[in-house]
Amino acid sequence: MTAGQGCIQCGVCCERWGWNQKGVVDDLIPWIAHNRKDILQHVRIRYSDGRKASGTGVSGADLDHITRIYYWQDHKGKAMRKCPFFSRSDDGKAWCGIHAVKPRVCREFTPWNWKNLEYYGSCPACREKAP
Repeated sequence: MTAGQGCIQCGVCCERWGWNQKGVVDDLIPWIAHNRKDILQHVRIRYSDGRKASGTGVSGADLDHITRIYYWQDHKGKAMRKCPFFSRSDDGKAWCGIHAVKPRVCREFTPWNWKNLEYYGSCPACREKAP
């Protein structure tokens, strides 16, 4: 398999590994700039002083004080078992409701480039293209 391997939109990675992800500060910047409370409400922030808060209250001034970002949390701060932006079309294809601004962990997830058998063995795109 090559680095140019393509996703077949099966949704396995989103359903199996797309929840309880840890984020990076750079993901927050466009969400804050474009007031994406729809996304930020599912983000939990831990600050350097130890407090935790919903992503809806984060601002640009807070970015340097963030020590951990947890993706896909419910309104009580508990990890969701499913990405809230994952959906399927009538033909079974997986879709990301925030594709244009999805987190880096999602953008860069390419199991066909990894040696991890859990990912590689569970990805239909990988199995279809295997030598």
